[in-house]
Amino acid sequence: MDVSRVTRSKKEAKSSYNRLSKWYDLFASPFESRFIDAGLQKLHSAPGEIILEIGFGTGQGILKLARAVGNSGRVYGIDFSEKMCEITRSKVEKAGFSERVQLVNGDALNLPFPGSSFNAIFMSFTLELFDTPEIPLVLKECQRVLKKEGKLCVVAMKQKHDPTPVLKLYEWAHRKFPNYIDCRPIFVREMLEDAGFRILDSSEISSWGLPVEVVVCGKVKN
Repeated sequence: MDVSRVTRSKKEAKSSYNRLSKWYDLFASPFESRFIDAGLQKLHSAPGEIILEIGFGTGQGILKLARAVGNSGRVYGIDFSEKMCEITRSKVEKAGFSERVQLVNGDALNLPFPGSSFNAIFMSFTLELFDTPEIPLVLKECQRVLKKEGKLCVVAMKQKHDPTPVLKLYEWAHRKFPNYIDCRPIFVREMLEDAGFRILDSSEISSWGLPVEVVVCGKVKN
């Protein structure tokens, strides 16, 4: 599968997100909002569930998940940008969700949670930020911390075997300006299946000619 590699270092990426965090809700969040909503709608979070969001950014998904699980549920989030964590923690406190939300500053390559901890995991425009060899490792960690009947929902830019001119132009821009155009398209379904997940539901949404895939999968592949 021909997927662009991630060339910037983790240190560079963290510095970029810390720097952009104060402007993120102004520029990136409006674009991401409808895709986050599409993913959460497919995930069908229920009261009492324990859910993890990987790469929560400025907290759009965290707040919606916290409402969905109610007082009897719990939401955990992990993000490697300290500034993103600070912004989201402030929003959580303001919304009155501190008792049901726990945020961690860390890397999804090593999730700091015991095995079989979560009913569901949500990732939106996050999986494609990891370099190609890291993606199977992240998904292996997801397998580890999901409960037996747990679900994973991934919202990500979709690569195509026959990329359109718009997609090729976007990839060029990503290679030239990785700190500002950070997501790159990946083969979402194929990577999830290769990691042992069983596809339950998927759909494709187009944004300015760029394909975004929303996939929900089960922990064990038949």
